[in-house]
Amino acid sequence: MDTGGNPIAHQPQKNTSIPDNPHGNPPQGYVPPQQGMMPSPQRPPNCPPGLEYLVMIDQLLVQQKVELVEAILGWETNNKYMVRNTVGQQVFYVAEENDCCNRQCCGPGRSFVLHVQDNNGQEVMTLQRPLRCSLCCFPCCLQELEVQAPPGNPIGYVIQDWDAFFPKFTIQNEKRESLLKIKGPFCPCKCCADVDFEVLSLDEQTKVGNISKQWTGLMQEAFTDADNFGIKFPMDLDVKAKAILLGALFLIDFMFFERSNNN
Repeated sequence: MDTGGNPIAHQPQKNTSIPDNPHGNPPQGYVPPQQGMMPSPQRPPNCPPGLEYLVMIDQLLVQQKVELVEAILGWETNNKYMVRNTVGQQVFYVAEENDCCNRQCCGPGRSFVLHVQDNNGQEVMTLQRPLRCSLCCFPCCLQELEVQAPPGNPIGYVIQDWDAFFPKFTIQNEKRESLLKIKGPFCPCKCCADVDFEVLSLDEQTKVGNISKQWTGLMQEAFTDADNFGIKFPMDLDVKAKAILLGALFLIDFMFFERSNNN
């Protein structure tokens, strides 16, 4: 049971390695495995450390770890996620930091800190959500998420917009300037189907990407709140905006797909 301690201490270790070679190059015939860790790319100028992984990516897959204690006993544990590219290589490992009281009493509406690690074990992003009222009838207390990269340096925000019918969010940069919009479906809870949140231009006329909660099957949906997500965005989108959209994915997971213990 995860009740405290270092939330990122249990990241899976690298499961692939290049055989030793005294000349510093992979031996002839060596082919890097598709499954395992995504190789660390070169960091371009003005890119926060660790976000270089996102430069040449236009799609990510996010898989929440299934916790047996949570599935069997209904005891809420800290969430953990694996972020992979389209060929299955791990890009990031994400772990929630929270205390037992907050998890059990506040449920999906809880405040949280998510630590995002790269494949070298370095924390490259921190996502912070303050405690806010989860009722849409209180537009003065809407949800917000701050994205920091590196930790302690805010690069943007995910701001919930009040709407009587649709889940809506605004993606903002570090200066609180609006960059993109996100619009979800009228009913974000669908059975046997994916749920799509569209990433839109500021005028909401052009679709530039989407965040999709993927149907994982009847058993997993019924007995756990471990979800799978996909996110798509333009390849040439600013790397900071990609990171903020990834943060929006986790906020959406907590708001709409994290099951309360009271249910």
